[in-house]
Amino acid sequence: MTAVDPGIDQDAITVRNPADGRTSGSVPIDAPETVATKAHELRLRQPEWEEIGPRGRKKWMMTWQDWVLDNANPLTEVLMSESGKSRGDASLEPVAVADAINYWAGNAEEFLADRHPKAHSPLFRVKKLTTVFRPHPLVGMIEPWNFPLAMLALDLVPALAAGAAVLLKPSEVTPLSAVELARGWNEVGAPAVFALATGYGATGAAVIENSDYVHFTGSTATGRKVAVACAERLIPCSLELGGKDPAIVLADADLDRAANGIAWGGMFNSGQVCISVERVFVEAPVYDEFVVKLADQVRAVAQGQESTAGFDYDTGAMATAAQRDIVERHVREATAAGARVLAGGNPTGVGTFFQPTVIADADPSMTCMAEETFGPTLPVVKVADEEEAIRLANDSVYGLSATVWTGDVARGEKLARRLECGAVNVNDALTNVFCPGLPMGGWKESGIGYRGGGAAGLIKFCRQQAITAPRLPTQKSEMLWYSSSRKQGRFALAAMRAFAGHGWRRIGRGKSQGGTG
Repeated sequence: MTAVDPGIDQDAITVRNPADGRTSGSVPIDAPETVATKAHELRLRQPEWEEIGPRGRKKWMMTWQDWVLDNANPLTEVLMSESGKSRGDASLEPVAVADAINYWAGNAEEFLADRHPKAHSPLFRVKKLTTVFRPHPLVGMIEPWNFPLAMLALDLVPALAAGAAVLLKPSEVTPLSAVELARGWNEVGAPAVFALATGYGATGAAVIENSDYVHFTGSTATGRKVAVACAERLIPCSLELGGKDPAIVLADADLDRAANGIAWGGMFNSGQVCISVERVFVEAPVYDEFVVKLADQVRAVAQGQESTAGFDYDTGAMATAAQRDIVERHVREATAAGARVLAGGNPTGVGTFFQPTVIADADPSMTCMAEETFGPTLPVVKVADEEEAIRLANDSVYGLSATVWTGDVARGEKLARRLECGAVNVNDALTNVFCPGLPMGGWKESGIGYRGGGAAGLIKFCRQQAITAPRLPTQKSEMLWYSSSRKQGRFALAAMRAFAGHGWRRIGRGKSQGGTG
């Protein structure tokens, strides 16, 4: 948990390990005027960062990548200390940052190259048409507590590669990892275009107030407030919000693989993943067999607090007591409504741990099926057939991602196109988030805009600028200018009509009255 210790330091956030309550560190609370000063300093440095171009930025970013890899173990330790993660879950995050740097810095020159669209009409072939991508000077980022480093791989890294300066507000629950990552940026001597603003809601509001573009990851309720604040300033934003991702298990699926994959997709990081499996729909002929296999897989998940340098546990604590309490409420309300707990079902009584849980015979009306849980629970619903599974999967205000499990991949891909969400993994889970060439974005109340998607992942942090220039020696006048003769104007209009029209009647002169015929 995170708290401000009364009577000790009201200007700082004391960060505690949710697994045991021990103090992990502290960060200052940046007042709005401090945030404004940091934003001003970033703006002063950004033009030089943009000017050195993708190759110059790549040099600094690859040096930073070396630092991340060289310091992967200390970064993992800090991450575990503030989040309560298992070593296995935490150790993936520094590697994710390094991988993202390699992809975005390595491809930025190609992705941001000027584009020269083909003229839509022969009349414009005498013009050189160019689209230029120029970064938003200052990108503000407000990131969550579930992946303190991996989220930065998705957002911070491409923004820097695009040439923007970044002012990052990490979650007040887990700010220490971001502090270390920023320290690494400074230690390698990179230009001062990356800074942190630590604090609570007022700090985040100041980040929005001083930015040219805002990316927010978090709850749908807070995302709405961020969107309103950006709209009032007429600045663009992207939002990656809540999810309630369904898994559909068809009768022809490999049930062992499905149970294994869904258990991982639901329990990874104690279920605190925006694209966690949170609802499972299983066709009736295999329902009983599947829930037994799933419960066996989930019971085998090793949960606990790491005490050595080894990899002793699969998953760790929940990040906050409040999140643990939501999970407990959802399980309690499900059982009260007639569902059966086949595995887990209770907090452990230590820190913020909640047992990996399988809930059988769930109903779509239950809170564990309708509300975002964001915890280690897998409620399972029996469905009559594929059609019912699709209908129930789509019956949600969220639309982030989904999984489909079937013995026929072509059938799975066809079914994927009927699901109302931004990504679908066939016979797999969470895969899309590891593939920056694919877009990651939520439909419905799961967000606005996309992460990744190849070149689009950099262009989102840019302003597009159109430039036209003559290809031929210029004359004193163009045919449509006022200084040209009426004959030239009529010729230009006739040519435009000829190239725009289809069929002789429309290519010819229009009717003298009542339109163009």
